Amino acid sequence: MASSSGELTIIGYIQHHLQNMTFGKLPAGYHRHASGHHEAEVLTEPTWTLARSSEEAFDMGFWAFHLDTLAWGIILGSLFCFLFARVAKKATIETPRGIQSFVELIVEFVNNVVKDTFHHKNKLIAPMALTIFCWVFLMNLMDLVPVDWLPSAAMMVTGDSHFFFKVVPTTDPNATLGMSLTVFGFMIFYSIQQKGALGFIKELTLHPFHSGKIYIDIFLIPVNFVLETVSLIAKPISLGLRLFGNLYAGEMIFILIAAMFGAGLILGLMAGALQWIWAVFHILVIVLQAFVFMVLTVVYMAMAYDTGEDH
Repeated sequence: MASSSGELTIIGYIQHHLQNMTFGKLPAGYHRHASGHHEAEVLTEPTWTLARSSEEAFDMGFWAFHLDTLAWGIILGSLFCFLFARVAKKATIETPRGIQSFVELIVEFVNNVVKDTFHHKNKLIAPMALTIFCWVFLMNLMDLVPVDWLPSAAMMVTGDSHFFFKVVPTTDPNATLGMSLTVFGFMIFYSIQQKGALGFIKELTLHPFHSGKIYIDIFLIPVNFVLETVSLIAKPISLGLRLFGNLYAGEMIFILIAAMFGAGLILGLMAGALQWIWAVFHILVIVLQAFVFMVLTVVYMAMAYDTGEDH
C-alpha cells in the first residue's frame, strides 16, 4: 500500500482495496516479507495464517478462505432472514404499513416473476428466487458504503495499517461463482429428475442436430455433445461472472473517485460531485443485477423442467 519511501501511492491504494482478507496455508520454508507491524520471517512448518500481501494470498492456492466475503455474506443473509421472519411473525390481515408493506411488495413482485417464467409446480422455486434477489441486492448494496469507511475502521481495530478488508461480497468471483454453481447444481438435479438420466443424456447428444436416422445421428452425436456441453457449462460461468464484472467495475470506479480526494482541492471537489452522480446511477446497477441473477435462475429452473423437444 506504500512505496519504498513509505509514502502512499495510488496503485498501492487501489490494490489494497481490491485485495480480500485471505486465510490460508503457507508451506514450510516460506519467506514472509515485512508488512506493517509484522517482521520478515521464514516459516519452519506449514502454517495457516492471514495473508500479509496479495502475493501471499496467491501462494496460498485454491484452499484459501476470503474471510471478509464469508463474513459479510453470512451477516447480510442473516439480516435478510431476520427481517423477513420478523415481518412474517407480526404480519396482520389489515392494511400493511411500514416494513410489512415493503416486504409484501417484494414478495409479490418476485412471485409474479416466478409465475410468468416458471410454468411448473415446485414449491422451492419462488422461495429460492426471493432469497437470491434479496441476498444479492443486500450484498450489492454494500457498494454504496464509502470505500474507506469500513476498511479504515478495521485498520483502527486491528492496529494494522495494511489490514485487508473488502466489504462487497459480489466483487469477489468466489462468491458469485459459488452461487451460480449452486444454481447449476439444482438445474442438473431437476433435469435428471424430470427427464431421467437417459433423457438428460439424449438432451446432450440429440440436440440441436437430429435427423431421426441412426446412421446419420451417429456422426451428429459428438458434435451435439460438444455444443450442448459448452452451452451447459457456460450458463453458471456467465451467470456468476456477469454479476461479478458489473459490481467489480462499479467498485473500481468508486475507488478511483476516492483516490481523487487526495489529489488537491479542485480534484477533491470534482470527486465529491462524481461520487454522488455515480452512486445514484449505481443504484440502478445494484437492483438490476440482483433482478437479472434471480430471473436467469428461474429461467434455468424452467429449462430443467422443460421436457419438450424444442427447447
